[in-house]
Amino acid sequence: MPILKSQGLLTVLTMVLTFGLPSCSSVEEKKNEVSVDGGAVGFPIHQAVAEEFQKIKPEAQVSVASSGTGGGISKFCNGDIDVVGASRAIKDEEIETCKKKDIEVVELPIALDGIAVIANRQNKFAKCLTIEELNKIWNSKSANKANTWNQINPKFPSQPLKLYAPASDTGTFDYFTQAVTGKAKDSRTDYTPSHNQNVLVQGVIGDAGALGYVGISYYLANQDKLNLVAVQSPKGECKTPVPLDNVVKNIYLPLSRPLFIYVSKKSLDSEPAVKEFVEFYIENSWKWVDQVGYVALPDEAYPKVKQKLASGETGSKFKDAKPGQPIAELL
Repeated sequence: MPILKSQGLLTVLTMVLTFGLPSCSSVEEKKNEVSVDGGAVGFPIHQAVAEEFQKIKPEAQVSVASSGTGGGISKFCNGDIDVVGASRAIKDEEIETCKKKDIEVVELPIALDGIAVIANRQNKFAKCLTIEELNKIWNSKSANKANTWNQINPKFPSQPLKLYAPASDTGTFDYFTQAVTGKAKDSRTDYTPSHNQNVLVQGVIGDAGALGYVGISYYLANQDKLNLVAVQSPKGECKTPVPLDNVVKNIYLPLSRPLFIYVSKKSLDSEPAVKEFVEFYIENSWKWVDQVGYVALPDEAYPKVKQKLASGETGSKFKDAKPGQPIAELL
């Protein structure tokens, strides 16, 4: 009997050593893992930075996904990811949700974007829309009512109006709705939504009466197949986000916006791989921003972003910002 007991104990110990404890290599891999998720707008920047980071740090394992800004922030506040990309500023209630999980957010602007209003290539009349007309198209009271173009402007033809836009849990939806209707979430729901903005582009391309809005990079990738609709600025001028200088100089208003990454202060303080990745991101991302269809921050903003990262300052300075407010001033 003692022999049998010894054999049984030996078997249990063998199983624990083999299966129950993480190996040194798996612990080491975990140290080098960085997870990024968030909005579709900005996703190409995260991808480009991750690829370049892994070239100089081959042992790094950086995963990049796109669950939308709202979905990404939910994962971030739950502690499931290290870095979240956002196409709008984090909200007060999201900051509070994060705090409940002992996550303090460090807010880092990384680029600029102009929300492009796009129409079908056959559309020859909607060359410039006012904010009032966009509001008439998109606000919640227009649902199942404003269904033809001439209902928006009597000078337009009585052609069916088909709408394509990002899903309601995305940062692009939030920013556009607030800018156009003046009220968060005040949007009609009778439109074709998608988290994949390429799907929206294809919808507009395939429908003569279509109108939609997407991040500027999605327009640039398909500009030969779409019409870019100008938006009347507060000064009464019809402007588009192209040339991209219109976004940098705050000429394309109110649909120019900053893009962000958010990172946990605790992760920056305790996880070397996360800190290295974010420092690399802020130091180098400007090199690839233009290549993937976005706009670099003004030169004077970058030193202030680096200083913000170095200090570990938490909270959001952008959540109450007005469209067109200079980035450097907010920082």
